[in-house]
Amino acid sequence: MTDFFKFEADFVDSLRCVPMQVRCNLDTCGIKLKLSDWNQMTTAERQALVEFPCTTETEIQSYREHIQQLILQRTGILATKLPIEPHPAWLDSSTVPPSIKEKAQEIGVTLTQQNWAALTPLQRFALIKLSRSGHESKNFPIAIAEFNLL
Repeated sequence: MTDFFKFEADFVDSLRCVPMQVRCNLDTCGIKLKLSDWNQMTTAERQALVEFPCTTETEIQSYREHIQQLILQRTGILATKLPIEPHPAWLDSSTVPPSIKEKAQEIGVTLTQQNWAALTPLQRFALIKLSRSGHESKNFPIAIAEFNLL
């Protein structure tokens, strides 16, 4: 499944940045991918990472092995492994993470549990990523609007 958000429109045609779909897969399989590593990949390799499924345990393992091999081929360095969250917040539709509520309130939006539950896991993932400190948060309000949460 290929899902791109409107707030990613300025780079998805060229895939010059890592789209949320791939970032979610990376978090799911526990691999860190630097933008510099991403940019060493061909467009076809990047597109394959977008389309490669990463939901079941078998798919997650295959994705992990594929991305590890690709990073090694392109950089000569082993991929950095990340801890895998056993119960990621983006898969929990019953609880809005406090950080998301706070970030939404900063822009005058009250995010309810019903709003959160109505989002797809990928939309929840995007909001979590866009709300983190140190992340360029200009896309958070754009995503809130795109996801009809105003």
